[in-house]
Amino acid sequence: MQNNELTIRLERKSDYREVEHITREAFWNNYVPGCDEHYLAHLLRTADCFLPELDFIAELGGRLAGNIMYTRAVIRGDDQTDHPVLTFGPLSVLPDLQKEGVGGALVRHSLSAARDLGHTAVLIYGDPAYYCRFGFVPAEQYRIGTKYHTYADALQAIELVPGALSGKSGLFNEDSVFEIDDVAAERFDGHFPPKERLTGLRSQQKFQQQLSMQKPRV
Repeated sequence: MQNNELTIRLERKSDYREVEHITREAFWNNYVPGCDEHYLAHLLRTADCFLPELDFIAELGGRLAGNIMYTRAVIRGDDQTDHPVLTFGPLSVLPDLQKEGVGGALVRHSLSAARDLGHTAVLIYGDPAYYCRFGFVPAEQYRIGTKYHTYADALQAIELVPGALSGKSGLFNEDSVFEIDDVAAERFDGHFPPKERLTGLRSQQKFQQQLSMQKPRV
């Protein structure tokens, strides 16, 4: 895909460190003081759930600007069946290149690629106000909740094939690679230049509000 100066391609091994840097810059102090998403990106590439064919880089004007990574996930169905779906994240864009359409281009390109590869549905945790523009809706509409047996506003779903989530009610489960070891993440972060960890930021407060917007799944 090419759009003016924006180019999207698959990630290469030579991109790994720069992608981790971009991910760290994109998430630092955004949701919590510091971040561990760059460590997650590092772990994902060797995880069994990882889909390298959906690991895309965005370049803007020849500069590496963003990245999106996909993994396999499941809906643990109320019918006692595991229904395969995809999830993506981290989705990272350099702070000084945000609001330039990079993140949206990565989402649209990767969803199209996932559909072309035969995948039928994607579930994510994200800001509903942002992801609705791509066709995501609350997973609750499909009676899909979190693994904690709640409906969460942040849990969003999209059918890549119409009807793909029909009759797939249950609990969304990501791979265990997303259960980050805080000590290992902090050790990994030590390989990057020091950055100040801030608290009380508006984005952190908004994140905590979104976390609280859950209700029991009955």
